[in-house]
Amino acid sequence: MSVTQPKSVAGIVIPDSKIASQATELLREYGTDFIYNHSLRVFLFSALKGNREGFIYDPELLYVSSVFHDLGLTKKYSSPDKRFEVDGANAARDFLQSHGLPKEALQLVWDAIAFHTTIGIAEYKEPEVALMYSGVGLDVMGEGYEQLSTAHREEIISVFPRTDFKKKIIPTFFSGFEHKTETTFGNIKADVCAYMIPNFERKNFCDCILCSPWSE
Repeated sequence: MSVTQPKSVAGIVIPDSKIASQATELLREYGTDFIYNHSLRVFLFSALKGNREGFIYDPELLYVSSVFHDLGLTKKYSSPDKRFEVDGANAARDFLQSHGLPKEALQLVWDAIAFHTTIGIAEYKEPEVALMYSGVGLDVMGEGYEQLSTAHREEIISVFPRTDFKKKIIPTFFSGFEHKTETTFGNIKADVCAYMIPNFERKNFCDCILCSPWSE
């Protein structure tokens, strides 16, 4: 079913090409209102930063990346054994490949989604990757909050409301990988497992070294 969206919010034009519209329909069909609003805010925050800082980026690819970035948390796209970021990245790549986009575009979107929770790497990659990472960081953790004008913040939240975001986002994350908590080893989502599971025992990198089959 087609989704009616505003043509622009906070001065940012929301892509409405065939690819963008079909991506939105997938988000609305398999995601939730909560994930939908979060994903659209991520796009707007990312685009605002890109415009403010003079980034040269592809709005359609940034939009598709934002739309798919948390779809790996949903039953439709969640695998039994991969990180949810990889599930979302794979889904986006398959989607764009079906539209005949070149390999470079497929890889760019894959990276933007797969690295969006990887601190210390994503921000140094291509503009679309770095911008979406920053958009996620702003919406989830408030990183760069002071750089967002009050007018833009209020307009975006009025169109795509947060609806108790702080209370709901951690359980939303957890619901997407509670069946495969081992995939959070070595990444920040292990913190989510520790928050949601009493006495959660994290896999330890040092133990992996010391308990390896090597004798020395």
